[in-house]
Amino acid sequence: MSAARADSAVSWDRIPGRLRARGLRWTPQRATLLAVLAGIDGHVTGSQLVDRCRAVVPGTPPSTVYRTLDVLEELGVISHSHGIDGREEFHVAPALNHGHLACRVCGESVDLTTGEAAPFLDRLRLDKGFQPDLDHLTVIGRCRKCSEADPAT
Repeated sequence: MSAARADSAVSWDRIPGRLRARGLRWTPQRATLLAVLAGIDGHVTGSQLVDRCRAVVPGTPPSTVYRTLDVLEELGVISHSHGIDGREEFHVAPALNHGHLACRVCGESVDLTTGEAAPFLDRLRLDKGFQPDLDHLTVIGRCRKCSEADPAT
């Protein structure tokens, strides 16, 4: 994730100027995307965002949504990870750096906190000299419920 990561609440009113500073126009579609993002708590996919934007401004181009999401991630307003099926899931103003545990059986996804991942991340740093980005870490396996239902697999 970008070094510009947000550590607190997003200043939504400052974003139009930050986008203009990057040479992007402030359009009704971008205003709608920001309004939609401001109402999100948790994870959302890009296609869900396109659908929510189109419910407000029909004809919102997916390319506008995805380009704006890329810039917002660079600004530290959002972050993304990849779900079990490979799709991007966006997190608005992530208060805490976190990864994900994704069940390949039922599809459940739960957050993996920095504290929970620390021993693994520390080993990567010490043994490999690698600086991991927890926000992009998704561990795929089986959740407790699925493991208990069928312990043989």
